[in-house]
Amino acid sequence: MAKFSVELPISKKPTDLELKKLKEYFKEMPVNEIITGLKFAKSRWHAKDSGTLKVGRKSIVQKEVHSVTAEQAQWRLKNWKMMISNYRRRGYSYPTISRIKKILIQKSKKKSK
Repeated sequence: MAKFSVELPISKKPTDLELKKLKEYFKEMPVNEIITGLKFAKSRWHAKDSGTLKVGRKSIVQKEVHSVTAEQAQWRLKNWKMMISNYRRRGYSYPTISRIKKILIQKSKKKSK
């Protein structure tokens, strides 16, 4: 296999471990896969940097239920149709809403036991 080298300007000096990982990735992967991955990483970095990166489903669910008390969970479950319309207005998918409901049911049962 022929060895090629590329010189890249980067923002800060990489550690030895980071250099080792970079060499490993470039050694094992085809160039077109590396370019595709870098394109994805750049797009994600720009979105994160500008504050437009959408958070994943897991963090959405945790954000909605993490500080909810048992009483609040019971109230939300009693008024579930209204909660669904609020969640849909925020753009949440039905599977995400279902996960939120599942955790709210668990939280509402904790107090009643």
